[in-house]
Amino acid sequence: MKLIKLGLISLIVLGVIITLIGLLFPSTVLVSRAVDIKAPIDSIKYRIGNMEQWKGWIEGMNDASVKINSATDAQLGNTHVQIAQVTDSSVVSTWTSLNGQQQLSTIRIIGNNMQDYAVVQWQFVQQIGWYPWDRFGSMMNDKIMGTMMEQNLQSLKKSLEQ
Repeated sequence: MKLIKLGLISLIVLGVIITLIGLLFPSTVLVSRAVDIKAPIDSIKYRIGNMEQWKGWIEGMNDASVKINSATDAQLGNTHVQIAQVTDSSVVSTWTSLNGQQQLSTIRIIGNNMQDYAVVQWQFVQQIGWYPWDRFGSMMNDKIMGTMMEQNLQSLKKSLEQ
């Protein structure tokens, strides 16, 4: 009986310690990548502000699981993507998974119309819950999402600089 009691107390203490360590991680995760593109800003803006154009530079957009409903709304597998705002220098979209977890994506165009190049910066922001597995899992966001973002930005650059 003492051994069972000791085991239960140890599990509770271990769970509290893991939760407290998890709370030391930030509750907001930001993953950002950028690329220089030698192309007119208007053509860059057209490619990033219209989901129909995403097929040409975002990997997986030609997949059978992708359904583009309009230029600002699509279902990418288990994720619903909606462009919320398009300005002269940015495109803001929300990416919502089936379980309701939401990420905010912002693609910025840094430059002006007088130049023949611009910096395109893409970032995802996600709010993380207090659960330890959420906090520890967020450590991989940069490696997983960052790699995907780099590949897609390079594809955008290649398609615009042809």
